[in-house]
Amino acid sequence: MAEAAAISGASTAGAHGSAARRLLANPRVVLGGAVLLFFALAAVFAPLIAPHDPVEQDLMLQYIPPVWSDKAEPGYLFGTDNLGRDILSRLIYGAQIALFVAVAAAAAAGLLGTVLGLLAGYLGGWVDTVISRLVEIWMAFPAVLLSIVLVAVMGTGLHSVIIAIAVIDWTRFCRVVRAETMAQKQQDYVASAVTVGLGRMHILWREILPNVLPLLIVLFTLEMGIAVIVEAILSYVNLSLASDFPTWGTMIADGRKYVNQAPWLMILPILCVIALVLALNALGDGLKDTLDPVMRK
Repeated sequence: MAEAAAISGASTAGAHGSAARRLLANPRVVLGGAVLLFFALAAVFAPLIAPHDPVEQDLMLQYIPPVWSDKAEPGYLFGTDNLGRDILSRLIYGAQIALFVAVAAAAAAGLLGTVLGLLAGYLGGWVDTVISRLVEIWMAFPAVLLSIVLVAVMGTGLHSVIIAIAVIDWTRFCRVVRAETMAQKQQDYVASAVTVGLGRMHILWREILPNVLPLLIVLFTLEMGIAVIVEAILSYVNLSLASDFPTWGTMIADGRKYVNQAPWLMILPILCVIALVLALNALGDGLKDTLDPVMRK
């Protein structure tokens, strides 16, 4: 028994090592993960690395240009805005909001969509019909417009933004998980589990769900990118946090007013949004190529 356990442990370790090597060999995983890690570290250690208070105003320091300009001043790497607030500090604290909303909203949408998708795909019948019709009805509404309406009804704040994104995008998880569950349901291991008398819920949560997890990881990563964009849009129209709090969408909206005299106010937060979303998409695509057995073939 001990020898069998040792062989099983070595096999598992070898499989994990092989998966890790495949991930590190994929340039999209490495690049996307590196950029995501950069933003995550900046967000976590924002109080330590931000050079200034992001909401501190000094009208004597208005429109200091970034460091690549001849008129730049020491201590303000990316310059200041119309109220003399440090742009770099606001970008760093904006990363906190963007990543927090991305993780929380993607997790909430993934949880709701995964549960409904598993039930619809495995149970079939009227359960599948009801959930599928609900998904179709829900997807008929314009996503961004629905998010704005939901936040307007619930009130501004991060909790409203997270709920709105989760309520909109659970359908993405539900459709994909339903299709994958239906495919897994036809596999031999499910037939074997039914033969030995395992219950439906046991098969669904203990047998099928682990085989759907790689797909969920990919969906979660891609959903984070969507959440970053939606949060930026809601911040842009002042439906997220208070306007003085540094979010990338708010910074873009403020910078648009002064684009002719200080274009960096709008360009820098736009670049942050683009960089983070592209990194998440690249990471998701790389994970799909690496973890999906069909894509590996």
